[in-house]
Order: sequence, then C-alpha cells, then structure tokens
Amino acid sequence: MSDRYPLKHLAAPFAGLLGGWLASLIHLPLPWMTGSLLAVILVRCSGWLITELPGGRRVGQWLVASAIGLHFTAPVLEQVLGHLWLILLGSLGTCLLSVLGIAILRRNGVDRATAFFSSMPGGASEMVVFALRHGADPARVAAAHSLRLLLVVLTIPAIFIWTLPANAPPTLVQPDWGWLLILMPLGLLAALIWRRLGQPNPWMLGPLLCCAAASAIFDLNIALPAAGSAIGQWLIGSALGCHFDRKFFRSAPAFLLRVLLFAVTAMLAAAAGAWLLGRFTEMEVAGLTLGLMPGGITELSLTAEALHLSVALVTALQVARLLLVMFFAEPVFRLWQRRAPELDASQ
Repeated sequence: MSDRYPLKHLAAPFAGLLGGWLASLIHLPLPWMTGSLLAVILVRCSGWLITELPGGRRVGQWLVASAIGLHFTAPVLEQVLGHLWLILLGSLGTCLLSVLGIAILRRNGVDRATAFFSSMPGGASEMVVFALRHGADPARVAAAHSLRLLLVVLTIPAIFIWTLPANAPPTLVQPDWGWLLILMPLGLLAALIWRRLGQPNPWMLGPLLCCAAASAIFDLNIALPAAGSAIGQWLIGSALGCHFDRKFFRSAPAFLLRVLLFAVTAMLAAAAGAWLLGRFTEMEVAGLTLGLMPGGITELSLTAEALHLSVALVTALQVARLLLVMFFAEPVFRLWQRRAPELDASQ
C-alpha cells in the first residue's frame, strides 16, 4: 500500500479510537491512551503495519501539555518552589539509577555508548540523536526507550489507580474559553520556538511552560475540557503503538530482556526512594513515586491527575530529570570516554 494512500495514516487513529472506547467501557486506567496503544500494537502484530497519523502525536502532546500546565496556579507554584531542593535531589537520584542499567548491559557485551544512552532516563528521540553522535547503535537505543515507555504506560497507571484510593476530588474547574483561545495558540507558538531552538521535547515542554507561566502569573483557575485531554491521550497512544510490531519483539531478545530487568529494578528503586523522601518530608508518597518513576511526563502526570494528586509536583520532578539528562548526559559520557577509553587493540 502506498504511503500516500490516506487509509494507511487513518487506520492507526481509527484503531486507537476503537481501542480507547473499548478500554473506557471496561474502565481501564487512562483508557484513551492505554486502549489506543494496545489496539494499534495488536493490529501491527497481526501483520498490517499501519503508520501513525502525521503530526498526530504532536497535537496530542500539545493538548495534554496545555492541560497539565494549567495546574500550575500561583499557590501550587509556590509550593513547588518551596520544595525545589527535593525536586533536584529526587531527579538526580533517578538519573544515578542509570549506572545500574549501564552495568547490566556492559556485563553482557553491549558497547559503552549503546549501554550509556539506552540507560539514560531521557526522551527517546533525543537519546537516539546523542547515540548517533557517539557511535552507538541507534536501533537498540530506540528499542530500549520504547520498551521502557511501554512498560510504564501499561503498568504504572494501572497499579496506582487500581490499588490507591483517590484523594477527594478538587472543586470542579470550568474552562474559560476567553483564556483558552489565547493560551492554546500561544502554547503552539512556544512549541515551534522551543523546537527551533533545538530544545528537548518541544511539543510537551513548550505548551506546558507557556500555560504554567500564564496560570501562575495571572492566578488563573481554569482547565481544558475533559474531551481535550481524552483526544490528546488518544492521539499519543495511537502514535506510540506504531513503534511496535512482531519484528520489534523478536529483535535482540536478550538485549530487550536486560533492558526490561533494569526498568523494573529502577521502578522499584524509585518507589523505595519516594518512600524514604516521604518519611523525611511528610509529602505524599504516591506523588513522589510518580515523579521519580523512569517514565514519561505525559503518562505519569495524567495518572497524578486521575488520582487527584499534585500534578505540578509530579510534572516538576519529571521535567527536572529530563533537563538534567539533556544537559549533562553528553558531557558525562565524554568524561567517561576520556577516563576509561576503549581498549580495542587488546580485545
């Protein structure tokens, strides 16, 4: 089928829409994301390699990021800034967990660059770019990050939503269409500028920072309509599913198994770290756990929203870790290369 044939691009969102609807009927956590993700994976594993809707994931990130950013009201931002030390400490701790992943992969013969960038808790696309610069295997790096994201999306929301009681729901916040008609285009512009500047995750961080800044400065108390968040989840889930097929799950099974082992270990370590921080700070352990999980900003912030936890705290922890990885991963890797160069001649 030609790539120009519209059905090839419309099939994935249609399958995702059907999957999201079925997931909502059986009350799966984050149904429009997990349902659409699983539906598209199922279709692709059946042999029909449908492709994602061009720009669909970006639109989904724009919608979800805007909704998350509106949680950053002035009192919430003040609380986040008051715990800035904790956010930096927690983010640094989860970054240091990558040492365990590097050790697991290196002991099993994976080259240094591939092991390093496969284990970093950063964005998949950015890590693949770094991998190409340093001679790593970009396919394995992409596979490692895709598998970790799949694990987080399919397990963490379910574990939290099915096992933890939700906090009392906050007062219902209504959309303010006057503000939304201003902020949504501004968020889109921020994403384009962020991308132009070569910054990480522009379609998530651009709208998020734009809406968060406006919400805090003008002390807004508004929200995106529930349908907007659901559409965003559907588009993101449908696009994520297009990264998986039978070939993916069959490729380098030993490598993927070790990545899975590291991801599960890192998730357990993050939960333990959150429990310790909660004991010393008297902050909600569930929110800290979501913030420290080696997953994506979108999925974990949406889980916090579903449980009526501090979305701002979870998002701040995730963003801080992403920025730490983006700005320090390459310098740390170069330092490691200088301190322990590969002895190819002796191998």
